[in-house]
Amino acid sequence: MGVGLTTKYSILFYSIAYVLPLLSNNYIQICVSLFIVGVSSGFTDISVNALVSTLEKKENKNFMSASHGFFSLGGVIGAGLGSVLMLVFVDGLWHMVSVALLVILVNIILSKHYSSITEEDFIPPITESKFHYIGPLLGLAILAFITMFHEGAVEHWSNLYLYDVVGVSENMAGFGFIAFSLCMTLGRFLGDGISQRIGSLKIIQYGCALAFAAYFLIISSHLILAVIGFGIVGLGLSVIIPEIYRLAGKTEGVTASTGISVVSGIGYMGFLVGPVLLGLISNWTDLMGSYIFLTVLIGVAFVLTFYYLSRQYRKS
Repeated sequence: MGVGLTTKYSILFYSIAYVLPLLSNNYIQICVSLFIVGVSSGFTDISVNALVSTLEKKENKNFMSASHGFFSLGGVIGAGLGSVLMLVFVDGLWHMVSVALLVILVNIILSKHYSSITEEDFIPPITESKFHYIGPLLGLAILAFITMFHEGAVEHWSNLYLYDVVGVSENMAGFGFIAFSLCMTLGRFLGDGISQRIGSLKIIQYGCALAFAAYFLIISSHLILAVIGFGIVGLGLSVIIPEIYRLAGKTEGVTASTGISVVSGIGYMGFLVGPVLLGLISNWTDLMGSYIFLTVLIGVAFVLTFYYLSRQYRKS
């Protein structure tokens, strides 16, 4: 279909899918509808990132990181706007329908600018299986797994860490995640300019190093230092996923959509596994032990950029 048309229809399907959970009448229907939401979310994620990667190559400009910045900004605005709309719409169904219609309308208006865009033609040999693509993308996929592992862990466990380990009150426990989210949004808007000057590989390395250092502030168990640490972790991680997608989209012999789908698929496994594994570690030791594990893990990612990615993407 081409990345443009795929993006147009995936956003339309995604918007409609989000209404389905509110039409569900029982547990099975809710599970099925949420599964459809998840599939459409992943499909949209790959389509949009492949479209951005294709545009970057065609126009020779960097804006992948800013695109992710708008994603993060949308989350902040959506949460705030949703809180206001909850006062307007008593029925959650009409709340979601109104949001879906808004997204569909905006998408239809804007799609004329991107729906005709296609990737460069690339036809792999018939003998090659889909698993053939994993080889050249393996380093990026592992790095994506570790990065999204951290994103999932911070999203689910930062509140409890501040409450349980640092000892803050419940109303202050969200400060860590707020700092993380704001700094991640800021970092993504700044990332493209830095990447254009120093290259994707170096900005990934600096991002890993920054996050590694920040975890020592978090495990200090001091409120101000921990909140600053969560913010710096968000700043460090903010540039990694956009740059990984950029590199995946430029991998030789692989189309942008294939490269991004492989890397993001393995990355999302990290997002799912991260909170669960961190919970298990905290049961075996405590939450402090979990965050020490995260520190070691981001250190592994940093080493990986030297021993694997530096050889494969030395010119990026």
